[in-house]
Amino acid sequence: MQQPGQGTSLIHYYFPQLTSLQIQQYEMLYDLYLYWNNRINVISRKDTENFYERHVLHSLGIAAVIQFKNNTHILDVGTGGGFPGIPLAIFFPDADFILVDSIGKKIKVVNEVIQALQLKNVKAFHLRAEEVKDNFDFVISRAVTTMKNFLPWVKHKINHRSFNQLANGILYLKGGDLTDELKDIKLAYDIYELKNYFTQDFFETKKLVHIKI
Repeated sequence: MQQPGQGTSLIHYYFPQLTSLQIQQYEMLYDLYLYWNNRINVISRKDTENFYERHVLHSLGIAAVIQFKNNTHILDVGTGGGFPGIPLAIFFPDADFILVDSIGKKIKVVNEVIQALQLKNVKAFHLRAEEVKDNFDFVISRAVTTMKNFLPWVKHKINHRSFNQLANGILYLKGGDLTDELKDIKLAYDIYELKNYFTQDFFETKKLVHIKI
């Protein structure tokens, strides 16, 4: 069996259905983040050599679990440099994404990347999660805080009527043993082990938590 490659070939290996435009957009990501990261630190410098594995493919762990239908409305809270929102916005051009972060200089980078990629389905704002007024089908995030802290920020922002294969709610990328963190959560949830989707060692302890709201 062919082994996963590096760079965008790694993404294409797991998602062979990508269009030439999507592959081109993923290819552009590395140089864009390298450029901006030298000016405004938005991702760990030691991760730049593993950029596609630890940032792009990790973000697409959500796409491995759920295929967002057209017009799904998604909020990325604590997006930082644009993860997981930007890789997912490329993957799902017919879904709508709002990306927010409380650090303005990071949102500046996100907006520059959005503009460079000419993404029409994503907008980014310098806001805290509590300040967002709209409702969404899903709230996504990549381990910005504990779930106990995160839930009060977003649980009232979820639309009640679901139309995707997973119930509306939170899709949270996090690693490690989540037993203690989730033991007091009173909502139904499922845990997806990303090692079941991606073979790299990086994903051995990485998970996607789906909390149904």
